[in-house]
Amino acid sequence: MSKATETVVKMIESLPEKAQERVVEELRDLVEDARDEGRWDDLFERKKAGLVAAARKARKDIAAGKASDMDYDKL
Repeated sequence: MSKATETVVKMIESLPEKAQERVVEELRDLVEDARDEGRWDDLFERKKAGLVAAARKARKDIAAGKASDMDYDKL
């Protein structure tokens, strides 16, 4: 356990039990958000090359006059 984590645990332990429960619930939410962000970052990193290639192709198509405005009614 890191020093920062130890410090936070000691801070939480110094609170009344009800306050500890509220803080722990908030921490659970924050940890889950951090996990979600990590998964998103991993997914984006794996898909990054494909996104860059698609953007390059779109630029080429636009420059060559092969692109047209998106028709949102056809989506």
